[in-house]
Amino acid sequence: MARTTVSFDSAGIPLAAHLHVPDGPAGGARPALVVGHPGTGVKEQTAGTYAHLMAERGFVTLAFDAAYQGESGGLPRGLEDPAQRVEDFKAAVSFLTTRAEVDADRIGLLGICASGGYSLAATGGDHRVRAVATVSGADVARQFRLGADGTQDPAVFQGLLALAGQARTAAARGEDPGVLTVFPETAEQAGALGGEHGIEGFEYYCTPRGEHERSAKFLAWPSVDKLAAFDAFHAVPLVAPRPLLQIVGTRAVTSWMAVEVHQRAGAPKELHWIEGASHVDLYDRKEYIDPAVEKLAGFFGTALSGAGK
Repeated sequence: MARTTVSFDSAGIPLAAHLHVPDGPAGGARPALVVGHPGTGVKEQTAGTYAHLMAERGFVTLAFDAAYQGESGGLPRGLEDPAQRVEDFKAAVSFLTTRAEVDADRIGLLGICASGGYSLAATGGDHRVRAVATVSGADVARQFRLGADGTQDPAVFQGLLALAGQARTAAARGEDPGVLTVFPETAEQAGALGGEHGIEGFEYYCTPRGEHERSAKFLAWPSVDKLAAFDAFHAVPLVAPRPLLQIVGTRAVTSWMAVEVHQRAGAPKELHWIEGASHVDLYDRKEYIDPAVEKLAGFFGTALSGAGK
C-alpha cells in the first residue's frame, strides 16, 4: 500500500490529507472512501488507522485534517466550524473524483466520532456519496449542548455561550480572547469533569497511547456558538435509499446518538454493536477495531460494488 501526502481546497481553505492506494493490480479504477477524524483529532490518529486498514482491503482512502486543524489551513486555529466541517467532506469527495485511481461513481464516507455526525450531514446533501458508515458516531453539537451521555445540565452550555460571547467582545477590542481548554492536566481531573468517557479521551489524546503534536488540546471560543444551532442529524432522512451503517460499542456512553440516527434514517440501515467496546476503544484497540474493519469492508464492498453501473 502506498501513502502519499496531498492537498485540496475546501471553500478557499487548503486541506492536508493522506491518500492511501492499495498495492497490486486494480483491474480498473477502485472504490474510494473519505475518512474523517474525531473532534480535535488529526489524520495521523484513528482516522489514519482506519484509512490504512481499509486500503489494505482494496479501497483507495483519503484521511484529511479538518480546516483550522492539524496541517490544514484556516484561522483561528482550533476552530470547530460545523458548516465548514461538512464542506470539508464534500471537498474531499470532489478531490477523489479527479484521481485516476478512483471510480467517481463508487465513493463512500467513513466518519469517526464527531466526523460521524458531519459525514451524515454531508451525505444527506451530496448524491455523489454512494454509502456512509460511522464508527462511534456522534454529533459534537449535541455533545456540547447535552453532554456525552445526554444528561448534562442545560446551565453548563449556557455558561459556555456566555464565555464565548465575552471572548468575541475581547477579540473585537483587540484583546486576547483566549481558548476553550478541552483536556485538563490529569486523568483524575478529566474523570471529575467527564467520568469514564473523560478519562478515556484523556488517555487517548494526552498520553503516548494516541497523542499527536498537532492534535489540539483546545478549541477557539467561536466554536461554541457555531455549534449552538447546528444539528448534524437534520439531513439523516435524506441519506436513504443509500445505505447507512453505524458501528457502536456496547459500553459507549454516546450510543444514544447512534440510536437516534437509526430511528431517523430510512432503509437500508444497520446499527451494528461491538460487544464490550467503549466509544474510544474503537479508536485503537485491536480486539475491537478488527471486527469493526471487517464489518466496514463487507458493507462498503457490497454498497460500492455496483454504484454507477
